[in-house]
Order: sequence, then C-alpha cells, then structure tokens
Amino acid sequence: MPRWLPRVLARIHRLAAEGKVQLTEKAYEELRALPLALGTEDVYHIVANLTAGACVGRVPSRATGEWLYVFKPRIAGVVLYAKVVLREHCVVISFHEEPDNDDQDQGEGPEA
Repeated sequence: MPRWLPRVLARIHRLAAEGKVQLTEKAYEELRALPLALGTEDVYHIVANLTAGACVGRVPSRATGEWLYVFKPRIAGVVLYAKVVLREHCVVISFHEEPDNDDQDQGEGPEA
C-alpha cells in the first residue's frame, strides 16, 4: 500500500462524514448514464466507504496539477470508476461504469 493512501482515505472518509462531497457536472452526467439507477446519495455512500483495495492509483490533473485519486469499487457486481480530488470538499470528478477493457494504467498504482 502506498504511504499516501491511508491519509487520503482518512480525509475522504472525514469529508464524507461531514457531508462535504460534491459532484462535477461531468460526474452527474456519467451517474445518470449508469444502468444501476444510482442517485447522488448512493454516490456519497460509495465515496464514504471507499477502501484501500478499491484504489488503483493517482494521477496529476493536467489542468491544475492536483492529485486525482482513482478508485474502482464493485457495486452490485459492477465495477465503477471514481476519480476524486481533495479540496475543501471531496470532489467527485468522474463516476462511471468501468469498461471491460482494463488495459490502460491509471497512474501510480497501489505499490507506488
């Protein structure tokens, strides 16, 4: 497990417990496109319960240089792709079903 992951998860969980989770417009659009009929409260619950095992790494934002943390939790048998950035809130940047083709590396993996 990377050294940064416990701190990141603790902060995500704390922000979620405080109700400080936001979705970008892109994440809302992706959420609406999911076949699982999830709502925003479901996303908040998923974010609040992210685990180290669901983390696949982090990548720097091309726009801001901030770390974007990538998770792939399995919900109702479906692997979801969630990308979050930590600011004053835990901001969900992307939230969609993970395609079957998982060939692309998402950045710094759990061994980093």
